[in-house]
Amino acid sequence: MSELQRSFARAKLAGLPFEPPIPINDLSDEEDQDGLDELRPLPERSSLDDDSSSASSASSASSTGTIRPSPKLYFKTHRPHETVTYHVYVLPPEEKGPLLVTHHGAGSSGLSFALFASEIRKIIPKCGILSLDARGHGETSVIRTEPEVEDENIHLTLEILSQDLLEVIHLTQKHIGWPQLPDLVLIGHSLGGAVVTDLALSGRLGAALLGYAVLDVVEGSAIDALQSMQQYLLKRPNSFTSTQAAIEWHIRSRTIRSQTSARISVPSLLRQVSTSSTSGSGPNTTSFVWRTNLSETERYWSEWFTGLSSKFLSAKGGKLLILAGTDRLDKELMIGQMQGKYQLQVFPEAGHFVHEDCAAKTAQVMAEFVRRNDRSGLVLPPKVGDMLKA
Repeated sequence: MSELQRSFARAKLAGLPFEPPIPINDLSDEEDQDGLDELRPLPERSSLDDDSSSASSASSASSTGTIRPSPKLYFKTHRPHETVTYHVYVLPPEEKGPLLVTHHGAGSSGLSFALFASEIRKIIPKCGILSLDARGHGETSVIRTEPEVEDENIHLTLEILSQDLLEVIHLTQKHIGWPQLPDLVLIGHSLGGAVVTDLALSGRLGAALLGYAVLDVVEGSAIDALQSMQQYLLKRPNSFTSTQAAIEWHIRSRTIRSQTSARISVPSLLRQVSTSSTSGSGPNTTSFVWRTNLSETERYWSEWFTGLSSKFLSAKGGKLLILAGTDRLDKELMIGQMQGKYQLQVFPEAGHFVHEDCAAKTAQVMAEFVRRNDRSGLVLPPKVGDMLKA
């Protein structure tokens, strides 16, 4: 195709809907980069623990058209009885812009917010993004240093997840060299909503916290949904023949309704395994299984969401709740909404992954929320005592 033909095609595509109505595997490598341009890694420093194996697998796009991001940042830290290597995606803010800190839901990864990050940077170019893989998810790893103390492989209590998020924020501050934290807005989807609310309520971020946003989770409906969660997990596939098949399943089942976001986020949910043939003489087969075994996290489900509505209304800072339907509101939140204690936004066309299904709309609402709570342009009147001294 000549350059003139390419230019003509791009001009035509610019007027089409955001999600192109073409098969995923028909997209070129250049088009595959759309949606991740804004969520690029910082240069790795020698003080960071770099997983060199990830560099070799970080080509811009696979043959199936899925997006494989290049290596991001790894922060290694030692906690009681364990060593944690946090995997994070960081885009620092510019010129005192706010830092949006995102936490994904159970079974997801930091790339769940990649398309959202791209969209909000179009509206607030100076804002930064910090998106982590929680323990037991994505590429964050936990090694038990004293397995005899407790034999669980992952620890997903709300207290630990909240501490992890706080630690990642401060490790990022240390790595980039901020003398103090920038203005922070916490954003959490599902389980992540419970985590950011818990951290906001603790007050450990001090005056740096402007506000927090919770995406499609409230206490009442979340606890009700837990009763059928195991049935849902039994019905979904245990493995896929390829990442392409996994993407197609997420779109077909409407788990994720945005084809663009699914291409970005779904590959990070899986790991590749090889299985030998039963006879031992045939070739090995390759499949892709879930990185996170959600069934094994059942012991934590109730703790994650119990008391969430009260915490959400009680923590200091601006409050935003984005839902896929008003039927998800429980009584406490309905009363709080009528009293004007928080901002409510509903996207009825979205599924549970509202920030992936409606990335542009979520970014627009979030940008307005950030601007409404921005203190950078606030000028306070002088104190009476200072006026008298003058």
